Amino acid sequence: MENMSEQKTEDSVVKAAAGGNASVVAGQNGSADLTAENAAGEPRHAESGLDGLVSDVDVPQGTVVLAATPIGNTADASARLIALMEGADIVAAEDTRRLYALANRLGIHVSGKVVAYHDHNERDKADGLLDQVEQGATVLVVSDAGMPTINDPGLAIVRRAIDRGLPVTCAPGPSAVLDALCLSGLPTDRFCYEGFLPRKHSERVQHLRALKSERRTIVFYETLHRIDDSMADLLDVFGPNRRMALCRELTKDYEQIRRGTIVEIRQSVIDEPPRGEMVLVIAGASEEEADAAAPTTLSIEDLAVLSIDRAQEDNLRIKDAIAQVIAEHPLADGSLANRKQVYNAVLKLRG
Repeated sequence: MENMSEQKTEDSVVKAAAGGNASVVAGQNGSADLTAENAAGEPRHAESGLDGLVSDVDVPQGTVVLAATPIGNTADASARLIALMEGADIVAAEDTRRLYALANRLGIHVSGKVVAYHDHNERDKADGLLDQVEQGATVLVVSDAGMPTINDPGLAIVRRAIDRGLPVTCAPGPSAVLDALCLSGLPTDRFCYEGFLPRKHSERVQHLRALKSERRTIVFYETLHRIDDSMADLLDVFGPNRRMALCRELTKDYEQIRRGTIVEIRQSVIDEPPRGEMVLVIAGASEEEADAAAPTTLSIEDLAVLSIDRAQEDNLRIKDAIAQVIAEHPLADGSLANRKQVYNAVLKLRG
């Protein structure tokens, strides 16, 4: 509050001074400096607004800079990002076309060398870029949207820079993970980010089973092509009543947040399929759910005994009984026991 009061006082000084012949220029220490009119008889003005912020940004030399780019709304580009795009010696971009498109929308010129830096070449190009950093170059790393390294290229150059003792810094900005988490209405004090769910059904189910007892809020990415299958698996593993939010088109004009239970969101996906990439935010397990879901790891011998009992009680083939028992008793990491090992244990027990 003290700083706000001081600023109001300085603004009053500026307004009072502006009524005279002297013009007003903001000093570096935040105070108001009065300067005389220039030779042309016109007042001199310091840059203000976004241009002023951009001109004040320090572009560090001999440094790797990871910079977050807008995830949808171009207006979210920071003054620091703009200054870095204009002033970096090298810009390593996940998609060079999107970089130039962003620069065009921002009305700026990328003066440095632009190189493609994506999932398929980042390990090969990291050291070459860092050689330039050692010679004093500023290397700016940007992805298509959001912060590099978060499901995007960038980790390789960070690791290699650390190994080589070269400076790395961040120009933070938009993040779909944090935006969705904040808008979900679910607890934000503790959360875990799980990236994209696995593509294959079996791997996705295993991954979700391992998270069933997770107490923190869980954040996933998902695509249009897999959302229906993923929602079905979420319903199967977490049950119908766990709260969640599906967030899409974040920061754009058509931003949409669907909130409800898993069964409600799944039905909305069926009735009105969402478009584009989306973020899924799932409530953490309650204490009762966590206790109930906590995996009780059974030994191969225990699984074999249960399989024999199941086969006798339900009149099943032993292989079918083994498959059922294994599916009902996942290991601590969500994976399933080896069927062949359980079958061999059954043979030993039967003697």
